[in-house]
Amino acid sequence: MIQITPQMRIFVAVEAADFRKGIDGLCGLCRSILKTNPMTGAVFVFRNRRRTAIKILIYDGQGYWLCHKRLSSGRFKWWPQPDDSNVSQLAVHELQLLIWNGNPEFAEVAPPWKEI
Repeated sequence: MIQITPQMRIFVAVEAADFRKGIDGLCGLCRSILKTNPMTGAVFVFRNRRRTAIKILIYDGQGYWLCHKRLSSGRFKWWPQPDDSNVSQLAVHELQLLIWNGNPEFAEVAPPWKEI
């Protein structure tokens, strides 16, 4: 079972990925395009060109998890816009909204708790 915690870093590839790639191919994208080591325990999110599916890659210390979600109808409505970077970072609640095809930009959440 995979548990995504608030302490985890979540990276979203802005550009579409070739979904014929498996774990090794996506690890290569992490290294070359996202400039990040996929074995750090971060969560990596990719989408296909048609915006009908996403893949999530996670290394848990023993091996890789590759999760794939394909929508039965429609397309993912929100995705980070390309800018000068190939990667965008999300918070855990934003990833949960993205998985459920919501828009993280409109999420209203409490501010992070801070000890005084």
